[in-house]
Amino acid sequence: MRVLFLLFAILPIIEIALLVQVGDMIGGWNTIAIVILTAFAGAYFVRREGFNTIQTAQQKMQRNEIPGRELVEGLMLVIAGVLLVTPGFVTDFLGLLLVVPISRHLIAAQVAKRMALRVINPASFTQQGSSSDDANPFRQATRDENGDIIEGQYTDRTENDSDHRLK
Repeated sequence: MRVLFLLFAILPIIEIALLVQVGDMIGGWNTIAIVILTAFAGAYFVRREGFNTIQTAQQKMQRNEIPGRELVEGLMLVIAGVLLVTPGFVTDFLGLLLVVPISRHLIAAQVAKRMALRVINPASFTQQGSSSDDANPFRQATRDENGDIIEGQYTDRTENDSDHRLK
């Protein structure tokens, strides 16, 4: 909750104050030009790094590996794109931290570690509002006397075949 307060209340005030100070030092039009240039440069770098991340994720999937870190990095690149397009120097700095591969890898490793601690066991889910055992995707499969799992669907055609033979 505090992070959202900082993000939506204090950060814009800091951005405006910094833009005004830089505008006083180098001029208003130069400040606007810098903000526009950082937006275009940020969009370029986010796009380039995004393609690299997608390619790495595809390679991992071809090796039957889960691209967990790449998914985190992709989300970070989306956030970086929003930060870099948002006018301001603080948001540009934060966006650049998320775009640069070295810092992005470090931040993604920390986020992935925190996410791994919060993984929910799928068996803990319960099917609410349904009494049918077939509706529960996490139910235990039935086993025969040898311990083998035998499941499937069938159609009894003995009645249909005997009807055709009598005619």
